[in-house]
Amino acid sequence: MDNQSTVTEFRLLGLSSFPEMQPLLFMSFLIIYLLTLAGNLSICLAIWHLHTPMYYFLGNLAFMETCYTSIILPRLLFSLLTGDRTISVMGCITQMYFFGSLAAAECYLLAAMSYDRYLAICKPLHYATCMTCRFCLQLTAGSWISAFLAISIMVLFVSQLTFCGPNEIDHFFCELILVVKLSCSDTNVVEFVAFLFASIFTLPPFLFTIISYVIIIATILRISSVTGKQKAFSTCSSHLVVVTIFYGTLMIAYVLPKNNTLRDLNKLFSVFYTILTPMVNPLIYSLRNKDVKQTLKKYASMFLAFPRIQTIRANPLRITPS
Repeated sequence: MDNQSTVTEFRLLGLSSFPEMQPLLFMSFLIIYLLTLAGNLSICLAIWHLHTPMYYFLGNLAFMETCYTSIILPRLLFSLLTGDRTISVMGCITQMYFFGSLAAAECYLLAAMSYDRYLAICKPLHYATCMTCRFCLQLTAGSWISAFLAISIMVLFVSQLTFCGPNEIDHFFCELILVVKLSCSDTNVVEFVAFLFASIFTLPPFLFTIISYVIIIATILRISSVTGKQKAFSTCSSHLVVVTIFYGTLMIAYVLPKNNTLRDLNKLFSVFYTILTPMVNPLIYSLRNKDVKQTLKKYASMFLAFPRIQTIRANPLRITPS
């Protein structure tokens, strides 16, 4: 190690090595990023006037996914536009920290949302007393704080590693596993801590969500009225779709072997859960939720009416006496 220079920056190889693909990828991801920002910020705006626990969680999820996407896409767009694929070691660790923290927090937030749906459908008489504003705040704050504290410990171990060999990361963002593999230090402790935190922040909330929906579906099937079944299912179908997409693509991306044969497929599924899912989620919630659609229509009509009001104020009618 004494004869090797310390690596100060990494090179992200990105999604494609073909230069002719860069403009197409740039335009595609730019449109996706703008749609993601518009969709999630619209949800946050709509939720501002819907004061119920479900919408409180939904607003947190929309804000979380806005931050989630902004950790990955601006750096990717810059790389596609300029061709500069380098990122400093500290910049890479910073990206890893915020990405890991937001992903971990989202797992527990989705679990909290599934508990909210469980109470609403299976224990409707106890819903108001159990799902109070204080309890909602505790669930969301616990998701955010525990995730950021845990990933801080993880990043502290990573920052102690020495990088003195290859500096190419065959991905479009700084994925923990690939970064650790580039270290020339002993990585056993880091890998163990990473496995421990990954287990804590994915397995319990995933199992809790699965159990909640098994009970929810069993309860819905026992409803005798067809209308009652449809109404009960409509209250949780959007969240169920979001959970399926998020965990499905996340598991496939991390279960696939990290070999040369499946490397591109791994990147594809990583695109799904890091970039496409935050864009699709607002569409799922807004299209399947009557309250959100009505609120968004209200804001849209106010926005469209604003230029007309300004025109009328600038050119008022002059009424002359007869």
